[in-house]
Amino acid sequence: MGGIQICIYVVFLLCSVSLNILLVGRYVYVNGGGRRWWSEEEEVAVGWSRKAAEEAEAVAAISCSGHGRAYLDGLVVDGSPICECNTCFEGPDCSLFSPSCAADVDSGDPLFLEPFWVQQAANSAVVVSGWHRMSYSFSDKTTISQELEKLIRNLHAVVGNANTTGRFIVFGAGSTQLLNAAVNALSPRNSSAPAKVVATIPFYPVYRLQTNMFRSVDFEFGGDTSLWKNCTTSDTASSNLVEFVTSPNNPDGKMNKAVLECPNAKSIHDHAYYWPHFTPISAPSDEDLMIFTISKLTGHAGSRFGWALIKDEDVYEKMLNYSKFNSIGVSRETQLRAWKLLKVVIQREMFDFSSTTMEERWERLSKALLMSNRFSIQENPPQYCTFFGTVRRPSPAYAWLKCEKEEDKECYNVLKEAGIIGRDGSLFGANSSYVRLSLIKTQDDFEILLHKIKKLVGEELDGGKSSM
Repeated sequence: MGGIQICIYVVFLLCSVSLNILLVGRYVYVNGGGRRWWSEEEEVAVGWSRKAAEEAEAVAAISCSGHGRAYLDGLVVDGSPICECNTCFEGPDCSLFSPSCAADVDSGDPLFLEPFWVQQAANSAVVVSGWHRMSYSFSDKTTISQELEKLIRNLHAVVGNANTTGRFIVFGAGSTQLLNAAVNALSPRNSSAPAKVVATIPFYPVYRLQTNMFRSVDFEFGGDTSLWKNCTTSDTASSNLVEFVTSPNNPDGKMNKAVLECPNAKSIHDHAYYWPHFTPISAPSDEDLMIFTISKLTGHAGSRFGWALIKDEDVYEKMLNYSKFNSIGVSRETQLRAWKLLKVVIQREMFDFSSTTMEERWERLSKALLMSNRFSIQENPPQYCTFFGTVRRPSPAYAWLKCEKEEDKECYNVLKEAGIIGRDGSLFGANSSYVRLSLIKTQDDFEILLHKIKKLVGEELDGGKSSM
């Protein structure tokens, strides 16, 4: 009986040793052969992206009559995505036009570039794997893609709109996050009074709204720059000043320059619109702190990606920390998409499309208002553009329309009654005789706006004839 037990133990021992030899041998073979340690079943199969591509193409193929778009993450009815229609269009395929609908040109939604990206479907598409960059940071322990940073520097060199030499780069969730990060970085700590954040009227309302919302012991909104131009007054001399310089300006497209020259004044240069389709590029901007955004460059406002070019290392570190603690950087998917889009942009073809589109819109709008004495828009004198190598007129993102007559001083209401929804000039610090009209929305939006403008001017001219 004892001999049988010994035999059994020996058999089990031999089996155990053999199994361990097999496992060790396989480990050495797999690793020694340069293969991954996991089994073949766990390796990524070729063609894994095919299903995702098929889903995306199926949705893109849904017809919305040219007046809408279906999206993979859009509205679903009976298990299938449906069309999301442009303003004033409705129906299952967006083919029904509502003639009584108002021209909504309030927002700066840059959808005028959508047709270009449809043409560039293959070059701009991104397939994101389920395991794409799941970490908080890249392999270099930062939250900024080195390849995207290189591409941005190269883009500025090609366009010629900013000097990136000797500048640090910080990414943000659109320019909106970076604007406040800059205010935070430029406002002294432990000062006897908060820094005054100022801008020149008419100015982008977000400067005031965001500064007021994030107001702290370090900064507060101080209004128009004209209140602080005299550096010798006691209030100005004792205050730290942070000036927003928007160039081209939102809403009127002017190439603004810093107004304040006091030694205690610092500036943030918002260059969201300093691209060839909005203004001729005269020279590279060479300021200490410059902010750009993909929203008004490629039209991808929903991706929320912007960047700042910063000369001072201390300001750079403060803005980087702001981004780190506010959102732990910009999402990796957003950076991947921005990288893919900018690879197309740098080929220059997009600027041909965008510039032609904006020039045509300005030409048609200017012609429609040419005979009017009731309404006027800003003049856009031609300038030499280094990017295109020709003299061109600016084609700003917005028309800064003025109601010229005293009885029309509430211009927003005048236009609203005519079926045009713009943005009241008072929101920009200007008087209510001005209204901002967005020219960068869809072609449908622009055509409806133009129809309403022509109707208004036609009524004006007919009224003038009848009174003669």
